[in-house]
Amino acid sequence: MAKYVCDVCGWIYDEAAGYPEGGIEAGTVWADVPADFVCPICGVDKSQFSLLED
Repeated sequence: MAKYVCDVCGWIYDEAAGYPEGGIEAGTVWADVPADFVCPICGVDKSQFSLLED
């Protein structure tokens, strides 16, 4: 499972954990996160996230 980081504020979406507060179940891969998803911290859309390299 991968992690994606918001390029604007640094919030991290972890595929393994999901984002239950936003209705995204644990194990949801980034490609399956809804297109209208926005960062819960700064409000930017999915296009402003990058794969977090280990």
